[in-house]
Amino acid sequence: MFLFLCSMQNSKRILVAPLNWGLGHSTRCIPIIHALLAQGHQPYIASDGVALSLLQKEFPNLPSFELPSYKITYAEKGRNFKLKIIWDSPKVFKAMSKEKKAIKKLVKEYDLDGIISDNRLGVYYKKVPCVFITHQLNVLSGNTTWMSSKAHQNIIKKFDACWVPDVEGKPNLTGKLGHLKKKKKNIIYLGPLSRFKKNKKKVSYDLMVLLSGPEPQRTLLEEKLLEELKAFAGNILFVKGKIQEKQNHERLEQGKYHLDLFNFMQSEELEKAINQSKLILCRSGYTTVMDLAKLEKKAFFIPTPGQYEQEYLAKRMQKQGYVPYCEQDDFTAEQLDRVASFEGLTQFDTTIDYLELFGVFSKVKENSEPTSSSLST
Repeated sequence: MFLFLCSMQNSKRILVAPLNWGLGHSTRCIPIIHALLAQGHQPYIASDGVALSLLQKEFPNLPSFELPSYKITYAEKGRNFKLKIIWDSPKVFKAMSKEKKAIKKLVKEYDLDGIISDNRLGVYYKKVPCVFITHQLNVLSGNTTWMSSKAHQNIIKKFDACWVPDVEGKPNLTGKLGHLKKKKKNIIYLGPLSRFKKNKKKVSYDLMVLLSGPEPQRTLLEEKLLEELKAFAGNILFVKGKIQEKQNHERLEQGKYHLDLFNFMQSEELEKAINQSKLILCRSGYTTVMDLAKLEKKAFFIPTPGQYEQEYLAKRMQKQGYVPYCEQDDFTAEQLDRVASFEGLTQFDTTIDYLELFGVFSKVKENSEPTSSSLST
């Protein structure tokens, strides 16, 4: 009975809220949510759009809530990316204001003990411990990088801890994105996060295409690849990254061209598919980089046009001899021949002490009262 009461006292109600910007922020929260459950905590999920839909499919029994949407979309032309973000910024700030009110209400209504925000800027409440997950301590934005980085760092300061999914030293995956010249006190390096495990599987696909990201760029790349890859001889698995109510599957065949087309896959199925694929063609989003490193795959990157972070990561991986890339407009099936001269990605051996990591939620903040949730089920 005593051990049972101790377990209940240590159990915390934690809100996990990833940004809805493609699927990367939500997928890298999956191992965090599994770890919370393994440690006896009660996770609550909050997001919007495809990010929320994905986590609801992965964790159908967990309570989930819809937050105000930032309504993030990409420009159709890469050179207009920054202008589009600036143009949309009033919508983002308005959503953040609504988001803060929603979070305050959720904390009080469900007696939450803590918050984990993956890049959601308004998911913060000063009366409970709050953690921010990001791999962008520096936010690249061209000639305004100094300003965007400073603004982001000022937001991070509000949080009790900032978890960076990378290793602190060298070699690492993020480079200058996830490393400051002078480390701040509240920054904790987790090591790369991935929901996947490497398994030795018989190769079933010569190429796997894995898409995600905001529109319209996701659709533009999908249309281009479906046309260009008609020149590819071999078995192709094509996952659109469109989270919908039901999974759809089509099979297209023409000569030496064989293509299995899915709208989406959930984690277990996706892990198996990547392990069974010889080569991965995808965006150079950081979560994808972490997943491919964990599975030690060879890949080819096509960064989202105009997105400085993905362009930086793609150039960095090519320079280090891991993964080649090209710009979206320049892609042809012949580009994939370049992969043979690159090493591919390799995982980092890191172990996360989740018991210590989640200790942040046991701290009672100043000007706050202990909640009763530690004694409730």
